[in-house]
Amino acid sequence: MTKSFISNCLLVIVSFLFTACGEKNWNNPYATEDGEKNILYTVFTERPKHLDPVQSYSSNEIQFTAQVYEPPLQYHYLKRPFELITATAARMPIVTFYDALDQQLSSDAPADKIAYSIYEITIKPEIFYQPHPAFAKNSSGDFLYHNLNQKELASIFKLSDFLQTSTRELSAEDYVYQIKRLAHPKLHSPIYELMADYIVGLRNYADELRQVVQNYPSKDTFLDLRNHQLEGVQLVDRYTYRVRIKGKYPQFIYWLAMPFFAPIPWEADQFFSQSGLVQKNITLDWYPIGTGPYMLTENNPNLRMVLEKNPNFRNEYYPAEGMPEDAEIGLLVDAGKKLPFIDKIIFTRERESIPRWNKFLQGYYDASGIGSDSFDQAVQLVSQGEATVTDAMAEQGIRLETTVAVSTYYMGFNMLDPVVGGRNSEGTENARKLRQAISIAVDYEEFISIFANGRGIPAHSPISPGIAGYRAGKEGINAIVYDWAKDRPRRKSIQVARNLLAEAGYPNGIDQKTGAPLILYFDVTARSSEDRSKLDWMRKQFQKLNIQLVVRSTDYNRFQDKIRKGNAQIFEWGWNADYPDPENFLFLLYGPQSKVANSGENAANYRNPEYDSLFEQMKNLENGIHRQQIIDRMVEILRYDAPWLWGYHPKDYGLYHSWYQNVKPNRLANNNYKYFKIDAKQRAQKQREWNDPVLWPLMLIFAVIVIGLVPAAAALRRRERSIGVRALSS
Repeated sequence: MTKSFISNCLLVIVSFLFTACGEKNWNNPYATEDGEKNILYTVFTERPKHLDPVQSYSSNEIQFTAQVYEPPLQYHYLKRPFELITATAARMPIVTFYDALDQQLSSDAPADKIAYSIYEITIKPEIFYQPHPAFAKNSSGDFLYHNLNQKELASIFKLSDFLQTSTRELSAEDYVYQIKRLAHPKLHSPIYELMADYIVGLRNYADELRQVVQNYPSKDTFLDLRNHQLEGVQLVDRYTYRVRIKGKYPQFIYWLAMPFFAPIPWEADQFFSQSGLVQKNITLDWYPIGTGPYMLTENNPNLRMVLEKNPNFRNEYYPAEGMPEDAEIGLLVDAGKKLPFIDKIIFTRERESIPRWNKFLQGYYDASGIGSDSFDQAVQLVSQGEATVTDAMAEQGIRLETTVAVSTYYMGFNMLDPVVGGRNSEGTENARKLRQAISIAVDYEEFISIFANGRGIPAHSPISPGIAGYRAGKEGINAIVYDWAKDRPRRKSIQVARNLLAEAGYPNGIDQKTGAPLILYFDVTARSSEDRSKLDWMRKQFQKLNIQLVVRSTDYNRFQDKIRKGNAQIFEWGWNADYPDPENFLFLLYGPQSKVANSGENAANYRNPEYDSLFEQMKNLENGIHRQQIIDRMVEILRYDAPWLWGYHPKDYGLYHSWYQNVKPNRLANNNYKYFKIDAKQRAQKQREWNDPVLWPLMLIFAVIVIGLVPAAAALRRRERSIGVRALSS
């Protein structure tokens, strides 16, 4: 029995080891059959709230929407400075200018002579939508799913439950329909107020639609925008449409590269408007529909989201030219090849930075940002301060891509709040001095050093480096917060901040009217341990002024709701440029863009009549000396009023495995996934190498167990024999 027992144990060990040595790594989070498939694995941290292009305006949403929707224009993936090129458009828009008498003007006509501009856009034929149930018809030509009854709805829980799909060709009318949706009374587009100032008749159109909806017999009645004409948008033919813009607005062409101006087919609008589907959250806000390279096939925002290649995607090819260095670093190897290269993109929700980082090192995520806690492990500075990966990262074939982001991170004050915003002449002045004091106290140079590992530039205005209007050096410093000393800006002393605080009515952080300590509230979306460290640091900055800072943390969607309703006092946010123009930063503080009053992007709800007037002058000007002078005055006003702590402009650092190719950071072009390429076989090989289980400790444990059991087995055998002998003797 002893030999049999030991043999059985050894058999178990050998079987275990053979199982362990299979192709599947023990810690692989993905399905075995997907091991060498053409799939990109990446992460997202915050669930998207809006995927409807008329409402979506956050960076965590556009990573999905930009892959599905196709506006007429896009940015060249490789060229710098950023260059607009066609997407679905057959050619670049034709822009013509007219005076008040409808006489056409020359292209160089003065802005004050231009009464309106016309943008004519012609799209390419033979572009088709992704397969979708909204287009499905029966043999009689009637739509299958546009009038669903309760019995039909009983088996529908997600979009993929619809058994039949179809498609149709993209038309110019679909672009017209989406522009009309900007004014839809049941939708809240963040750019409506801005566009209403430019697109002829859009504001009146919104009033008309509101009146129409009020007269409907039921709130579930479908509002078919095809039945209501918008003065400023004209359908010329199947492939051509025109947009009429008030005056001259050169930035409008940039908007034509954003999902706000992507097409929406009326069939999808009617399909998703059915109350039975809305109740099941089957809406355009949850399931986007487009002609882009990918379609969203799984939306589980608490776990994962999946994009798959659109089988109907048009013929688009990898660029054949770029910058001089692009060929040298392999970015033109795939020139002329059909896009997209990747079949599926799986986004996994990861709330904590450490699991994200570990899975990247194991090869289970193809790219990674760099948190402050992993920076030293990943990056080293070489000659002249140039950053590169550490030797350990280089041995794994990991490379570093860097770029100065066209972005700004800031701390905003809600100007509607009576404490930090003020509501009368005395309160306004006191609140201004309070904001100025806090601006000096919060040391963003220290923040960048501690939490960003030096990956940022302290901001002195909203405008990012690389954008016209940005000032560097002495002429660009914020004189409210900094002095110029020894050829560099130096933050004013904390005593200056304390003096301002006392002038504001809070000497040493005490409200002189009530005798109570000053308590301020900070709304954030913090979740990770790194976020908690940042918040502890922020509390200490306010403690320099003896101000108590109470942090109110929530998820991003609730945070957005607070900002939208004006329920935050102090908040932290950021802005990634939509297009390379100073207007796209300065409009964030333009009064009519107020978040609470007009659902705009002015989250601070800041209003200053002089600033607003200057903005209206500046926005339509071409870059030059006159425009720069106006911008300088606007920035001076902002620095004095201090509606933001200007924060910093980040430097983007990204790590990429060797199998992740064709990567060139481009924060303005959000539709980049179609250019990326994955070597899935190399990835699978590296995953096996890096995650090969270490089995000798287990083997040793099993051996010790077996050896330890041998004496017990022998004793058991002797006992059984002795019992057998006694039984025979009796």
